Amino acid sequence: MPIDAANPVPPTFERHVGMDQIPAHVPQDLVRQSGLTFGPEFLANPHNFMAALHEKQPPVYYDVSPMGNMWHLIKHEDALFGLRHPEIFSNEGATPFPRDPNDYFYFIPIEIDPPHHRKYRNIVDPVFSPKGVLKLEGLIRQRANDLIDQFIDKGECEFTEEFGRPLPVSVFLDIMGLPQDMRDTFVSWAMELLHSNDRERMGAAMMSITEYLKDAIAEKKANPDDGVVSLIAHAAPDGVPLSDKEIFGFVCFLFIGGLDTVFATLNNIWLYLARNPAKVQEIAERMDNDIDRIVEELLRRWSVTFSGRVLDQDYEMRGVQMKKGDRVTFVLPACNFDPEVFPNPLEVDFDRPRKTILAFTVGVHSCMGGHLARLEVKIALQEWLKRIPSFKLKEGTHIEYRPGGVIGPEEVPLVW
Repeated sequence: MPIDAANPVPPTFERHVGMDQIPAHVPQDLVRQSGLTFGPEFLANPHNFMAALHEKQPPVYYDVSPMGNMWHLIKHEDALFGLRHPEIFSNEGATPFPRDPNDYFYFIPIEIDPPHHRKYRNIVDPVFSPKGVLKLEGLIRQRANDLIDQFIDKGECEFTEEFGRPLPVSVFLDIMGLPQDMRDTFVSWAMELLHSNDRERMGAAMMSITEYLKDAIAEKKANPDDGVVSLIAHAAPDGVPLSDKEIFGFVCFLFIGGLDTVFATLNNIWLYLARNPAKVQEIAERMDNDIDRIVEELLRRWSVTFSGRVLDQDYEMRGVQMKKGDRVTFVLPACNFDPEVFPNPLEVDFDRPRKTILAFTVGVHSCMGGHLARLEVKIALQEWLKRIPSFKLKEGTHIEYRPGGVIGPEEVPLVW
C-alpha cells in the first residue's frame, strides 16, 4: 500500500510476542520455537543450523520468539515469489528497529513499496550501480593493501578487527562522507542495534544514531560535499525537495545497513578459508578466469541476513493460510541452502550451474549495496591471497557467533 514518507505514521498492525500471543488462525502443528538468531544450537553453527531447517521444519512454519512471532519461509522458490510481490508481502513496518512513535520515520527506501520506492532509489543508484562502484575499485584496493601492510610482517592478525571490519566500513564512510575517526563508535552503535537482542539496548543505540545523524545532516545541508549524505540532503526528485523526515529515514537506513553486512560476510568467508587450504589453492589457481563465479558461490554459502515483510492481504502459501498483518521472515541463508535448487548445499562448488542467489534479496527491494559488496569481496580475495597465500586459524581458537540479524563470528585470529 502506498504510504506518504514525508508524513510518516507508525503502523497499526499488532506485534505478537510469546506463546500466549499466537493468532487464532495459526495451526498449532506449525508452531515452533526454533531459536533462530539467538538459540544455543543456532549460535553453535549458524549456517549448518539453517541448512538443517530443510530436514527439521516444514517449508512454512510459525516461529515464536522473544523478539517477535512470525512466519518463517525457507524455500528458495517461495522467497523469490514473496520478494518479487510487494503488493502481497509489504515492507511497510517490516524493519525491526525501535523508533520513537512521537518522532516516527520510515526507513527509506526499504519500507517504501512501489510506486514511490523508485524515486528514492534513483537518487543513489548512480553511486551504487555496477558502473558507479567500479569508480571505487582503486580506493578499495589501496585500503586493502594499507591494512595488510600493518600486520603482514607480524605473521598473524585478528581478522575481524584488523581487516574484515575496517575495509568495508572505511570505504562506506568515504562514500557517505562521514568521518573515519568515528568508525569504531559507529560500529559499536550498529552492534548494539543488530546484535543485543534487547529492545531497551536497541532503543538506546537508535537514540545515539538519531542524534548524531540529525547533526550530520544539518552540517551537510549547510556545507554540501560529494558524499551520499549530502546527496540525499539536497535531493529534489521531480523538482520537489525531500522533507526532513525523508532525508533522515534515508540516511539512517543506509547508515545501519552499511556498517555490518560486508564485515560479517568477510569474517565468515575467511574463517572458512582458514579451515580449508585446498579451497584457498583452488581460488588462487582460478582467480584470473573465474573470480566472479568464486565470489557468487561464497556469497551463497555464507549469506548473513534475513528479509522481513508484513502481509498486506490474506494469502495462502503451500496450503498455509496467512492473514493480513502477519509478519513474515524469509530466512535467506536457508533459501540459499535449498537442496532442490542447490544440491549438496553446504559444499562450496565454484562450478555450480548459475541460479539466483538470495544473499542480497531480489525484486524492487534488492540490496542497494549488493554490487559494492561483490566488488569488496572480490578485491579482498585478490589482494589478500596475492600477499598472504597460505594462512590458518590460530591454534586453540574457539569460534563464537553473535546473536542477531546479521550472522558472523565474533573473532577470527589467523596465523601464517
